[in-house]
Amino acid sequence: MKSKGILFIVSAPSGAGKTTISKKITEIVDDIYHSISHTTRPPRPDEIDGKHYYFVSKAEFEEMIKREEFIEWASVHGNYYGTSVNNLDIVKNQKKDLLLVIDVQGAEQLRKKHKTGCYIFILPPSMKTLEKRLRARGADSDEEIRKRLKTAEEEIHHYKTYNYIIINDDIDDAVHQLKSIIFAERCRYPNFIPELPDLKL
Repeated sequence: MKSKGILFIVSAPSGAGKTTISKKITEIVDDIYHSISHTTRPPRPDEIDGKHYYFVSKAEFEEMIKREEFIEWASVHGNYYGTSVNNLDIVKNQKKDLLLVIDVQGAEQLRKKHKTGCYIFILPPSMKTLEKRLRARGADSDEEIRKRLKTAEEEIHHYKTYNYIIINDDIDDAVHQLKSIIFAERCRYPNFIPELPDLKL
């Protein structure tokens, strides 16, 4: 058994599919939990507080920063996003693997504190495809989409600092790749001994 869980950190530009891929992974892989982040951005029509994000006011978020309640946080597109320290209890106490979906700013903060985490970057097949996906969501204005594309161009250059890269050209293939990475990391984990079959005659 593992003495503690593994921290999997997934980053990607907005629209690259990181949220969809991560959601599918937690549905098909046992003993891995999707970390729920706090954010100050308004919920989209299909989002539920406490399931997709913890939606809080800017004032509440800033108070949490002062109280050092985040293991990482960042300001993205004018909104705050952060991961609560309490989320690490899953790794430390429950000995389960934790999947964090955070931007490159948050990943850089986390890397300084948790060098043993597994860092995975998801890339779109092209910037044109990324723009098409952002527009298909129908959730952002043209100005907001332009901001997200500009941010994406900057974020993509950080892929070299991650352990694994997944190009999300097909969602099912991308999910399969992430699943393979998780299983590979579990097997190489120093305190992990898999259940072995009975090989006695």
